[in-house]
Amino acid sequence: MKKLVPWLFASAAVMLMLPALAVRFVNADSGMAVCLALFFLADPLFSACIGVYAGRDPQRLWSLPIFPAVFFLLGAWLFLDAGETAFLFYAAAYALLGYAAMLISWFIRKKP
Repeated sequence: MKKLVPWLFASAAVMLMLPALAVRFVNADSGMAVCLALFFLADPLFSACIGVYAGRDPQRLWSLPIFPAVFFLLGAWLFLDAGETAFLFYAAAYALLGYAAMLISWFIRKKP
């Protein structure tokens, strides 16, 4: 449980706070560029990093890659557009990316 809590807070910070800050402080002209940078750069990178960390002990940390996807969906629906189904595809992609990174890092660590 001690290993999950810091990553849970980090997931909440990255996936909830970054969209909130983007909506709050970025002007409307550059808001789309910031959202694209979040969707295609920051969020996938964080999902992959959390998956790599979960690959250290996948039996205990198997649930870790789902947290960024859930927090992303919550943040996108709260701050951008509530109920937009396109965000479900992004959340699924982030979860798949996290689990793929977890499996790859687990296989790399497993080799003698």
